[in-house]
Amino acid sequence: MSVFGAMDISATGMTAQQLRKDVIAQNIANINTTRDQNGQVYRRKNVVFQEKDVTGFSQILLRTAGRVGNGVKVTNIYDDTKSPIRMVYDPSHPDANEDGYVSYPNVNTVQEMVDMIDATRSYEANVTAFNATKSMIMKALEMGGTQ
Repeated sequence: MSVFGAMDISATGMTAQQLRKDVIAQNIANINTTRDQNGQVYRRKNVVFQEKDVTGFSQILLRTAGRVGNGVKVTNIYDDTKSPIRMVYDPSHPDANEDGYVSYPNVNTVQEMVDMIDATRSYEANVTAFNATKSMIMKALEMGGTQ
């Protein structure tokens, strides 16, 4: 694997985790949103990652040898329709149904914070790998310049 390939892989990880953190922040910001632009209750959003596809012939050869990865990409951001909507009794709320219940998003603050910590740690791991690669490049340049 090339040195710049390692930096590329770390960069794709950082980009993907940053998007994941943005989606988590959006979930937290909409925790009390009872209606979206379509008049529906907000649904928690999730991010799906996938390995980036190989493109060049040389990359395919190296990948079959088990030596190269291409990083990660976000393939989908989807609404969580499996977890239940929170129903809160508040007959004075303008979005209350005929029984006095208001539908709130299926966003759980604790789960979102756990996901945020996970995304932050993954981002930090990619930064560490990127900096280690950069440090190796700098050492190689120093060694090459002293001969």
